[in-house]
Amino acid sequence: MISIRKILGSAALAGALALAGASAAQAESPLKIGFVYVSPVGDAGWTYQHDLARKNLEKVFGDKIKTTFVESVPEGADAERVIRQLAADGNTLIFTTSFGYMNPTVKVAQQFPKVIFEHATGYKRAKNLGTYSARFYEGRYIAGVVAGKMTKSNTIGYVAAFPIPEVVQGIDAFTLGLRSVNPKGQVRVVWTSAWYDPGKEREAAETLISQGADVLMQHTDSTAVVQTAEEKHVWAIGYHSDMSKYGPHAQLTASTHHWDEYYVGEVKKVMAGQWKSGDVWGGFKEGMVQMAPMNPAVPKDVADLAKAKQAEIAAGKLHPFAGPIKDQSGKVRVPQGKHMADPEILSLNWFVEGVVGTLPK
Repeated sequence: MISIRKILGSAALAGALALAGASAAQAESPLKIGFVYVSPVGDAGWTYQHDLARKNLEKVFGDKIKTTFVESVPEGADAERVIRQLAADGNTLIFTTSFGYMNPTVKVAQQFPKVIFEHATGYKRAKNLGTYSARFYEGRYIAGVVAGKMTKSNTIGYVAAFPIPEVVQGIDAFTLGLRSVNPKGQVRVVWTSAWYDPGKEREAAETLISQGADVLMQHTDSTAVVQTAEEKHVWAIGYHSDMSKYGPHAQLTASTHHWDEYYVGEVKKVMAGQWKSGDVWGGFKEGMVQMAPMNPAVPKDVADLAKAKQAEIAAGKLHPFAGPIKDQSGKVRVPQGKHMADPEILSLNWFVEGVVGTLPK
């Protein structure tokens, strides 16, 4: 006769073995990572740089991870839907890579407290939501130095997406770099109201050239500005990634962004159970911002100057927002011997002296 105790014991053992098997399977299952992109991946630009870093994750971690991305996701309700679906599909780490994804990411993070979210360029955080960005303005300053040395008309055209602090700080830093070597230089801005719209970007570039700009800068995602510069025989400075293949004669250099090491580090933290919400803001020093190779047309003394100033910024010896800094009205906003603190830079909502035009409200 088989005793009830033996039956119960066998059942308990079987249950324990099943749980152990399930735990082992779970431990061996890959970490699922989702990415949300605001524009097509393409082969240049903001989204392209993030996708290079995603591919690098696959190379570094192999079958320990599984990545998914959704491209061309509009900011707003569509973004919330996509982010929620990625969480529902079992992605336990999700990167949302555009400023306008901030509130949708916050909302979905509240609904999925066990999922880790990271939002690029935002400022709202939670226990399971961190933020990260790069000090884009450092590259802008160096780009301004190069533009200031290369312009003949002293008019620089700037194609910009939206008047948010990140974009304003870029315009201001570029202008400060420009005028540090060319006090007569001026920056004219045309807004596209879109991060990625090649047609609008081309139209804006053509407008600026008609206003006398012989160097073009951008804070948009496509290569249209560089391509227009190439066609119209003016200079350009690429952004996000090296765009020289679209403007081999036009591109002087480019301020580029690199996320590989950051993404690898965050994945390692998640795998080790050591991830914590925080904010990361890296620049030249951390390698998150780099300058593309100089066009051979750039004189050696100009290239050397740009390289030296970049090294000074990386070493903390040169601050792009060091005083004295005046606004467009001539009012001193940052006195001699001082420089803007990070919170001031992150909330910039005024133009420095040298920017032509008013900031949209």
